[in-house]
Amino acid sequence: MSTFKAPKGTYDLIPPQSATYLAVREAIAAPLKNSGYGYIETPGFENVELFARGVGESTDIVTKEMYAFETKGGDKLALRPEGTASVLRAALEANLHKAGNLPVKLWYSGSYYRYERPQKGRYRHFSQVGAEAIGVEDPALDAELIILADQAYRALGLRSFRILLNSLGDKECRPVYRAALQDFLRGLELDEDTRRRVDINPLRVLDDKRDAVQKQLTGAPMLRDYLCEACKAYHEQVRELLTAAGVAFEDDERLVRGLDYYTRTTFEFVHDGLGSQSAVGGGGRYDGLSEMIGGPALPSVGWALGVDRTVLALEAEGITLDIPAATAVYAVPLGEEARRVLFGAVTELRRAGVATDFAYGGKGLKNAMKSANRSGARLAIVAGERDLAEGVVQLKDLESGEQTPVALDTMVEEVRRRLG
Repeated sequence: MSTFKAPKGTYDLIPPQSATYLAVREAIAAPLKNSGYGYIETPGFENVELFARGVGESTDIVTKEMYAFETKGGDKLALRPEGTASVLRAALEANLHKAGNLPVKLWYSGSYYRYERPQKGRYRHFSQVGAEAIGVEDPALDAELIILADQAYRALGLRSFRILLNSLGDKECRPVYRAALQDFLRGLELDEDTRRRVDINPLRVLDDKRDAVQKQLTGAPMLRDYLCEACKAYHEQVRELLTAAGVAFEDDERLVRGLDYYTRTTFEFVHDGLGSQSAVGGGGRYDGLSEMIGGPALPSVGWALGVDRTVLALEAEGITLDIPAATAVYAVPLGEEARRVLFGAVTELRRAGVATDFAYGGKGLKNAMKSANRSGARLAIVAGERDLAEGVVQLKDLESGEQTPVALDTMVEEVRRRLG
């Protein structure tokens, strides 16, 4: 055993569990690829100011959870705590919004980092798949993204998740609500840190999960009562489009999410089987983020779904994904000449698209067949000196145990036929 371990709050993905994570990523990405979203990849770290401006200087992410550091050259950088700011920065830098085809639709997948108290479903290193639609203000785009996430979860077999939906208003109506909420919150018994948050960003208090805070929020003014007519109409269109598509949702007037850039539509996917860490993903509209980070006005919307929590949701529902075995055929040579010939046969099978492995290390027949069975392969190819002299290999069905000789020059065709 190594003297080193994974850092606290992180994890290693190793087979066979890693195959489930890959399958989840692919399932989330599939409807995006089918809807005009192109793949984007950004660095694992960015200028710290990007997140301070975009995510919000008063958020826990920036003030408490961000891994920030200074390079030897004096650059102040941070490991990315979320994906949206990086993706928008990259899109602006590449002038994708000037290509004349809006919205710019992008999807991404990667690791993100937050210094949090480690617990089940909450890690300091976590994996997400995200999607962003940049440059268009349209309720249909908000609805599209929610529908695509719903489609991905249902394709995985998940059923016990709920979609929470709210509107946070815009720069016209939210300031009025902000002032009313501040007046209410200043009359509560709150700790010093929370009182400071009331002055900087009172909506963050609504997102405080502590019972001592939540109990005092009964009677707090509701944002819906302060929405301007334009925001009300926009939100109602999103609701109507989701209903017409058969996607169920719940109106949640306290839903604000943990990032400062959201405007109008905000939503969250929660799973009832995950306890306190019930959010498996979420997102919303961020019409002002581009200007916050020095770009032009670009109304946009997006989401991120947690791969880690989606896997936990699958476990909570008792769902095992149907993942093909990594190996379909396992080759077992008996002797040096057979080793040379079967290695060539393995290469030929792989070039034909057949997942094939080989008994490396000069294992005897018994140990090699144990390895073949452990690999999950359906077929084993066994050959010794006598087989080669006759120009055949033995093709063994590892489920039934049936073994038949097959001519070496027709082996690839026969294997593909057997595998279907």
